[in-house]
Amino acid sequence: MPADAASPDLLTLGRRVRHLRTRRGLTLDALGAAVGCGPSLLSLIENGRREPRLSLLRALADALGADVGDLLAPEAPDRRSALEIALERAQRGPLFDALGLPVVKPSQRLPMPVLEQLVGLHTELTRREEAAIATPEEARRANTELRLERQKRDNYFPEIEVVAEQMITQAGYSGVGAVTHRTVARLAGTLGFEILYVQDLPRSARTVTDLKNGRIYLPQASTPGGHGLRSLALQAVAHRVLGHERPRTYGEFLRQRVEITYFAAACLMPRTAAVDFLQARKREKDLAVEDFRDAFGVTHEAAAMRLTNLATAHLGMPLHFLRVGDDGVLFRGYSNDGMPFPQDVSGAIEGQLVCRKWAARAAFERRDRATEYYQYTDTPAGTFWGSVQMGSASADTPGFGVGAFSITVGVPYAHAKWFRGRDTRLRRVSTCPDPTCCQRPPAALADRWAANAWPSARIHQQVLAALPRGAFPGVEDADLYAFLDRHAPQGEG
Repeated sequence: MPADAASPDLLTLGRRVRHLRTRRGLTLDALGAAVGCGPSLLSLIENGRREPRLSLLRALADALGADVGDLLAPEAPDRRSALEIALERAQRGPLFDALGLPVVKPSQRLPMPVLEQLVGLHTELTRREEAAIATPEEARRANTELRLERQKRDNYFPEIEVVAEQMITQAGYSGVGAVTHRTVARLAGTLGFEILYVQDLPRSARTVTDLKNGRIYLPQASTPGGHGLRSLALQAVAHRVLGHERPRTYGEFLRQRVEITYFAAACLMPRTAAVDFLQARKREKDLAVEDFRDAFGVTHEAAAMRLTNLATAHLGMPLHFLRVGDDGVLFRGYSNDGMPFPQDVSGAIEGQLVCRKWAARAAFERRDRATEYYQYTDTPAGTFWGSVQMGSASADTPGFGVGAFSITVGVPYAHAKWFRGRDTRLRRVSTCPDPTCCQRPPAALADRWAANAWPSARIHQQVLAALPRGAFPGVEDADLYAFLDRHAPQGEG
C-alpha cells in the first residue's frame, strides 16, 4: 500500500502487531499459520504497507491474546516502536527523497542508539526545513523591522554612499549627467566581471553571476539604454562590493536587497552630484522629482526613492514615499515625517488600503495622467503636501503588481515651500483610520444594497501560500545551474 494520509495509523497498527508477536515468541510463519495467511502479507502489515481486512484483524487479535481495540490504539507499544515509526515516516517524506540517500530499514537488528540518532537527525532536518520557509506573516514582520530601522536612520547609509561614489568616479563618471552603460561595465571590470546580455535567463532570476568565470548575465533590454539594466548590473556587483554571503533567513535576504538597491541608486545618482543638484533646486524653491529623474536618466520611482535617501540628511527635510496600485493597495512605503500609513496588527503597511482622499489615490480620478498631480491633505497627524506621478506595469515589468500605479513623494506642510506645485489649490481632508472617512458606505446606499450585493472577490494567492524557499527565494537551482552550464566558456562547464 503506498504511503498516504492513512499511513501513520497503519504504521502504528503494524508495530503493535509486531510487538505482541515477538513478546509471545512467534515467528511470521507461525502467526501466519495461526490466522490463515502468508508471512509475506503479515510482513507488509507489520511495516504499515498493507491494511488488514477486519476478519484478519480479529484473527490476529485472537492469536496474539489481545482485543481489536488494542491493535488499533494510536500509541506506539514501546519506546523502540515509537522510534521505528518515526524513522519510517521520515523516510517516506519528500524531504528525505530530496536527499537521495539510501533507506535504513528499522529492523530489530538496528541498535537502539543508532535508531535514536537517526530519528534525532531527521527531526532536526525537518525543523530546519520548516524554519527556512518564510510565511507571508514572517515576511511582513521582517520587512516591517527593516522599514522601521531605515526610518530610524532617515533611510541614509553613509558607508554605502562613500564606496559607491568612489567606485563610480574611478570607473570614469565625470560628476555631471547620467551614468552610462560603459561606465557601469568599467566598474564591473574593476572587480573582474564581464557583463553579458542573454535571452534565456532563468525566469526566476533577475540576474545571474558566474563567480567562477567572472560573468554577470543580464536580460536583453526591450528598450535600449534603459535605466533598468544599469541598475540590475550594479545590484549584481553590489553583492561582491558589500561582502554579502548566502542569506540564511528571509530577513537577511530582504536586507541584502535593500543594500544592493541602495548601492545601485548611489552609483546612478552619486551623492555629490545629486546633492548639489537638489540643493540648487531647493534654493530656487523649485524641487521636483521629475527634474531629478531626468537629470540622471533614471525612472521616476528610482528618483523618488533616492530622494528619501538624501532629503533628510542633506536638505534638512523629512518626507514620505508611496507606491500605490490602482486598487488603492499600498505596495511600498517609507516615511519619517509622521504621515499616518495604514498598517496591520504586526505593523506591516504592505497590502493595506490607502485612504481614498490621499493624493496617491486621488490622482487616479484624473483623465490626464501624464503630468504631475499636486495636493494638500489634512490628516489627524497634520497637513501634508504630495506630488504624484502615474505609471503602469505589465506582467513582465519588474516591480510590484500589474496595471496602473502611482508614485508619491510628500512632505509636511512647512516644507512644501521648497517644491514646484506648492501653489496648488487642491486640498482634501482625511480622517482615516476612522471608517466614516472613506471605508463605510453612505447609510442610504448600505440600506439599499447590503442584502442584495454578492461580489465575486479576487483572491490574492500569495496570501495563502508560503513564500518560495531557498537561499535565494524562488530561484530554481535546476534552471540556474543548467543556464550557467550552457553559457560557461568552452571547457569550463
